[in-house]
Amino acid sequence: QVQLVESGGGLVQAGGSLRLSCAASGRTFVVKTMGWFRQASGKEREFVAAWSAGTAHAADSLKGRFTVSGDNAKNTVYLQMSSLKPEDTAVYYCAAGNLVGYTVAPNAYSYWGQGTQVTVSS
Repeated sequence: QVQLVESGGGLVQAGGSLRLSCAASGRTFVVKTMGWFRQASGKEREFVAAWSAGTAHAADSLKGRFTVSGDNAKNTVYLQMSSLKPEDTAVYYCAAGNLVGYTVAPNAYSYWGQGTQVTVSS
């Protein structure tokens, strides 16, 4: 099993920044890709960004504002969010999968964190 723990969420004003972290533990050697998803109230879970084989991928709609990075030595992936908007308000989830190469499909990821709330006030 792989355990994922997110941190860094909170309340921020529009235009502000936050950095989320996700630390993996357990059988981390099976993890090839770590991703970020978000789910706003009443909406489906959507892909935000992924880190796979040292390469960053972000949803087209979020490029330029959201940046994903990873530290393989620490089994940790980060999501730097800037110029935040109220519509970015959601629960942000970290996910891990054993396939190389990112995918936007949630069902491609085997492990999920508990989620961290990000609220952007106007």
